[in-house]
Amino acid sequence: MKKRVSINPITRLEGHGKIEIFLNDDGSVANAYLQVPELRGFEQFCVGRPAEEMPVITNRICGVCPEAHHMASTKALDRLFGVDPPGAAKKLRELFYSAFYVTDHTTHFYALGGPDFIVGPDAPPAERNILGVVRKVGLDIGKEVIDCRARNHHIIRMLGGREIHPAAGVPGGWSKSLSESERIQIEAAARKNIEFALFSLQIFDKLVWNNGAFRELVTGGTFLHRTYYMGTVDGENRLNFYDGRIRVVDPDGREFLQYDAADYSSHIAERVEPWSYLKFPFLRKPGWKGFVDGAGSGVYCATPLARLNVSDRLATPLAQEHFEKFCEAFGTKAAGGRRAPVHHRMATHWARLIELLYAAERMLELATDPEITSPDVRTIPREVTGVGIGAVEAPRGTLIHHYVTDAKGILQKVNLIVGTTNNHAAISMSIRKAAEELIRRGQMVEETVLNRIEMAFRLYDPCLSCATHALPGTMPLIVNFCDPAGDVVRSFRRDG
Repeated sequence: MKKRVSINPITRLEGHGKIEIFLNDDGSVANAYLQVPELRGFEQFCVGRPAEEMPVITNRICGVCPEAHHMASTKALDRLFGVDPPGAAKKLRELFYSAFYVTDHTTHFYALGGPDFIVGPDAPPAERNILGVVRKVGLDIGKEVIDCRARNHHIIRMLGGREIHPAAGVPGGWSKSLSESERIQIEAAARKNIEFALFSLQIFDKLVWNNGAFRELVTGGTFLHRTYYMGTVDGENRLNFYDGRIRVVDPDGREFLQYDAADYSSHIAERVEPWSYLKFPFLRKPGWKGFVDGAGSGVYCATPLARLNVSDRLATPLAQEHFEKFCEAFGTKAAGGRRAPVHHRMATHWARLIELLYAAERMLELATDPEITSPDVRTIPREVTGVGIGAVEAPRGTLIHHYVTDAKGILQKVNLIVGTTNNHAAISMSIRKAAEELIRRGQMVEETVLNRIEMAFRLYDPCLSCATHALPGTMPLIVNFCDPAGDVVRSFRRDG
């Protein structure tokens, strides 16, 4: 009987999950799984409700990224009700969303992912947290982190109506315009955000990139996968969080697909595995080949790293400078008219900070746009088309909301593909590879080794509460009986 090593619960993420690692008799890794035992079921219990309720229902899916669900849902309603928002409304939405990105990426770098680098992966578990980060970088920097989150949450509340579960998004636009005094506050905050983002990139450069041991984690082969990459780009193939077309590049960097979010089902399929409530999306072409790398596999990645990999350039000047530095550091070469992707998954932490800078710069551009204070912020819907599909780039990856209604706008079908779901196959592959690389035959599996395996999922910044769904909706009850060694000796299962 194979020996099992459990990491339960996994830490520093949103939601609940565990990692099960199965060892052969010689101590080598036979397999490893990310298991998500929770089921939320939003896709089912939203059926039968008026579609216009969705922006304030789906933003309850997650307390970390309610803004992303609110925005994707609102954009889905634009299409469902056949309405195009005024220019000022689109800019207000993107301004709101940029402030959210600053807070979210700040949280992950300093509180979730950062402790592994700033404090160190071998530090005692009690020190690998935000308090350990503050002790390492100093109280003044800790205060800057708190201030950054506070000022941007204030802006989120100002624009969105609520600090945690926003309510300002409506089909056809935004529920309130921006006053000049509010605009001035946001402009000042955006300038501070740019300074904070540049400072955070300096911290990464000093504590990670210029530290030999940590640099090896970023550039070594343990966390490397050659897959397809997905992200949203504008008309010039530049990164965009709020709107554009979804672009997919192959492992060599060549464009494989580019499509409107409304056509996602023509290119993305979903499958399930019996050991998780998370679905596994994959590219219909080349299809599902299992948890394997390469151009022959339909596995793709949709993360900050993926978004940089699909972008020809970034749309703001300072972010573009750091993007070029990032590409130069990994020595990416041109292929088919484009540069090759960065396949080192730990580089996602660096990519996330470049996106933080882009969001801050974009926020300043929008806050100084003359149209941003226009009172024309909504076009009133006049019809129900029956289908609405909206997409944004959530911090964790491409987020799609798909609604089907009857003639009265009552929901008949709901499908959500969230960032973590898009990355589920890639996360599973990263966990298994890390376990295979780090667990040595005949050696005790130490806690520091297990933490490095956790780092393989943590780099994706997963949100498991957002991602948990079941197809076709069954929820098995499984009871395992284990002996004193922890081995399962008998198991009962009931599907219902």
